Amino acid sequence: MTVAFPFPAIVGQDDMKRALIVAAVDPKIGGVLAFGDRGSGKSTAVRALAALLPTMRAVVGCRYHCDPDAAVSLCNDCRARAGEGKLKSHRVPVPVIDLPLGATEDRVVGALDLERALAHGEKSFEPGLLARANRGFLYIDEVNLLEDHLVDLLLDVAASGENVVERDGLSIRHPAKIVLVGTGNPEEGELRPQLLDRFGLSVEVKTPDDLPTRIEVVKRRDAFETDPSVFVAQWAEDEARIRRKIQSARERLDRVAVSDAMRTKAAQLCMTLGTDGLRGELTLVRAARAFAAFAGAKAVTENHLKHLAPSALRHRLRRNPLDESGSGARVERALAECFVA
Repeated sequence: MTVAFPFPAIVGQDDMKRALIVAAVDPKIGGVLAFGDRGSGKSTAVRALAALLPTMRAVVGCRYHCDPDAAVSLCNDCRARAGEGKLKSHRVPVPVIDLPLGATEDRVVGALDLERALAHGEKSFEPGLLARANRGFLYIDEVNLLEDHLVDLLLDVAASGENVVERDGLSIRHPAKIVLVGTGNPEEGELRPQLLDRFGLSVEVKTPDDLPTRIEVVKRRDAFETDPSVFVAQWAEDEARIRRKIQSARERLDRVAVSDAMRTKAAQLCMTLGTDGLRGELTLVRAARAFAAFAGAKAVTENHLKHLAPSALRHRLRRNPLDESGSGARVERALAECFVA
């Protein structure tokens, strides 16, 4: 079994780590997109996230690990078993599933189980990656190189929360509530606007430009590769602390207050930036609430909005040919204008 680099041992990259934690606290935010330099820790952070996620209740024997407390989103098998009073549950890890760049559509959505069909003459569905990722995270490295037909498929699933398969005489519908996490290098191509808009948060990941940070990165990576088990054990307590904070934040998320003043600030910021639609302020307020819950605050403050605004809004800005500054700089200018000290 491959050992993941511990999340709290990642040096710097605070925006990316904050965005991933916020998405873990409130999956409804819509996932995280991390674009930036090669070798800057993007994939390491995403794969390290799995160890931070608290376990979840799932139906025993369910291929889609349905939530026993969510009757409306049970698969057909679990719904039938629930009617017979045979629904048992246990706790399982939250899935973090990789979607390889060259994956076929059958592997993603599922297909006919050929082995069973040939051996027994039965039509049976073989679940795909979307089934495995239900109620968890679907990680796409080099997401900007993903083939168009898979992008269209993911857009449908992200919007509906269901995967519908109709092929080879099969007609299957199963829950596929996934949190998309994508990473990529902007030099290799841009992301389609429709998919870009589906990510709740977007972060720019840059190579550290100060000597002490770079030395510490090399030092920790070398220690990890020399003896992974010892290195992971050294950070186990920090991982456990973050996991407890995430679980606690989830439990009190709905009790974190958002005042009309904070909603007004979020809307003013989006109007100043000229973002299209209302998804910007909706995401910003939701992300700020999750961040406040993780920090143990009882209410969202301007500080929470300021920390999350670049991630929630930078990828929702209209292009301005007369403004050569990056989207991050435009958000910072708008923050200075809307949040006057």
